[in-house]
Amino acid sequence: MSSITRFVGSIPELYDRHMGPVLFEPYARDLAARLPAGSRRVLEIAAGTGRVTRHLLGALASDAELVATDLNEPMIAIAQQQLVDSRVRWQAADAQALPFKTDDEPFDVVVCQFGLMFVPDKVLALREMRRVLRTGGTLLLSVWDELGRNPASKRLHELAFALMPENPPAFMATPFSMSDAQVLRSLATEAGFSEVRIDTVVKTGEAVSAADLATGFVRGNPLWGQLVERGVDAEAFHAQVAAMLAQEFGDMPCKSPMSAHVLTAVA
Repeated sequence: MSSITRFVGSIPELYDRHMGPVLFEPYARDLAARLPAGSRRVLEIAAGTGRVTRHLLGALASDAELVATDLNEPMIAIAQQQLVDSRVRWQAADAQALPFKTDDEPFDVVVCQFGLMFVPDKVLALREMRRVLRTGGTLLLSVWDELGRNPASKRLHELAFALMPENPPAFMATPFSMSDAQVLRSLATEAGFSEVRIDTVVKTGEAVSAADLATGFVRGNPLWGQLVERGVDAEAFHAQVAAMLAQEFGDMPCKSPMSAHVLTAVA
């Protein structure tokens, strides 16, 4: 994987500062609120910069244990700087090969917010999540709904793809690649989960300004590197995105509707 398609350099910090509060915080609060009462040992997959982690800690008892993992170590580094709590252990991990043995103490809950879309073998990852759960344990997982129900992201995609029609940044489609709730249900069932429930949750993303969200959209992910690689005027594109967001979603604050699917299942 080349550096332009990874969350490296300044990307994790910009991602967390400019997109975290808008796109991920509302759903982090929702997912943590679904944590079953009495959960003692929790595994978080694709923890990123710790948006969900913070709220999980707020919901857990003082003697609980939370193992927060992510494939991308620079993202974990940001989270570790912001969250210091004796109950959490940070660890780099691949969702398709979780580094926990079946004879280890199993987890009560596995949590994964907006991570499954990026995993090549989704059934394998879901089977790994089930493997490390105790019998009767809970999976809490979210994926983005279709682009049409996330209009600010949709407009970003339209602008980027129009700018690079011959070689579009295809990676941008990945976050919205699991928008079919029935496909998600089938994958969870195939992986061995039962009592699968999927809620479509609508939230409003609110940025302090259109310019702030534009910084996250353009610089807080690998898009900036791809613009530069293609010889595109990245600064001009950044300004174009900020102007579009202000015109279509308002400014100071900039508000846009969002939609995601939240899955709850039993191991």
